[in-house]
Amino acid sequence: MAALVTFAGCGNDDAERPWQRYHAELERALGKGAITSSTPPNIGAYPERQARRFTIEETRGTLLGVYALRECQITSLVAARNNQLGRVAPPSQQWLYERELWLRLDVCQRSEVPTSLSEESQARLAELTHIKTEQLPYVGWNTLVDSSEWRSSFARASHAQPPDAFAEIEAPLAALDYLEQMLRRQFDPRWEQDSSTLEHHLQVLQRRPLTAEVLRTLLLAQQRLNEATTYLDANYDDNAACLPSWQTAWLDTLQADAERWLRAVEGALSASPVTPPAAMRDYQRRWLALDEEEAPWAQFLAARQQHEQARARFQPCDED
Repeated sequence: MAALVTFAGCGNDDAERPWQRYHAELERALGKGAITSSTPPNIGAYPERQARRFTIEETRGTLLGVYALRECQITSLVAARNNQLGRVAPPSQQWLYERELWLRLDVCQRSEVPTSLSEESQARLAELTHIKTEQLPYVGWNTLVDSSEWRSSFARASHAQPPDAFAEIEAPLAALDYLEQMLRRQFDPRWEQDSSTLEHHLQVLQRRPLTAEVLRTLLLAQQRLNEATTYLDANYDDNAACLPSWQTAWLDTLQADAERWLRAVEGALSASPVTPPAAMRDYQRRWLALDEEEAPWAQFLAARQQHEQARARFQPCDED
């Protein structure tokens, strides 16, 4: 019997255990020594702040100008935004402010209020509404990619997880769905924003670096599958030993859960109507995409298919 291979550590023994069992099974079946193993790479670094977000110019207006638009119900909102706490508010609160300001301006612009304003104030209202309409999607993008809760999901100081570690992710998936709806419906006056709900969902995302864990688990799976395929290819001949059946339920679970999560992440990112900065487009394409050959998802699927093809060359063992 071949000795059980000792894997280079990925930081989580539980993540390695099913692969240790599977590799040991192949080693016993072929009796050709240990499978050569190495540590899978880490994921790429999340883009730096200036590379992932947009710079949004501050909209300056005189206090007199804002006061002239007091019937639009924006004076207290602007005052709260300009006080000390408002200036240091986290991205999520800044988005809530910007959307509420746009909503009040839009409602005001379509009401009878402009008819009671001077020409100068009418022009100011139209200009401010236009500016805030243009800015809101960029504020929404910044809120998503710049919040500490979202960034923590991509932490490189993470580890691969056991294949069943993503079964209980309904709350994080609900959080991503809320963020997606927040961006898709930001110009829908029927969608009611809620600060406590938004903060709750962001806190759920902050509890564990799920995106990084999913990606690192896929990288581990790809690595171990490729190693097993190399072993089978190197030890195949016409009189090759048989292989016991491959129980893949655990791998099916990983595949299904990883796809659900990556689709949800992509859904949140694609919900914004703005074109992401180049660094974020590159990161999405390299690490998060489901249809890019070099991304972890496609690499995992390819490794699994290649391994299944390598196994198919061997006769199955007769099992009682």
